[in-house]
Amino acid sequence: MTAILFDPDARREFLEAVRFYEDRRLGLGLNFRQLIEAGLQQISEAPFRYRVIRAPFRRYVLLKFPYSIIYTIEPDHLRVIAVAHNKHKPGYWQSRTGD
Repeated sequence: MTAILFDPDARREFLEAVRFYEDRRLGLGLNFRQLIEAGLQQISEAPFRYRVIRAPFRRYVLLKFPYSIIYTIEPDHLRVIAVAHNKHKPGYWQSRTGD
């Protein structure tokens, strides 16, 4: 399994989305978090499986929530660039790169 590091902005987006869904309905934020964690597990097991949307960025699309995990494959880890809502500001995360 490959190590996964979060861009600080991606971590903030993730936690804000968890809070948003939990505020909407008790347990919904937890469900969102679990789906993100399951997606990260799948990405770490087969990082090349998911489509390149614009090199070097790849996208894992969540089911049941309108979000995607945007990530890059680095030499020794995977970097989550964004936990992006699929309808808000497409491509805003493209300036986030590297360490």
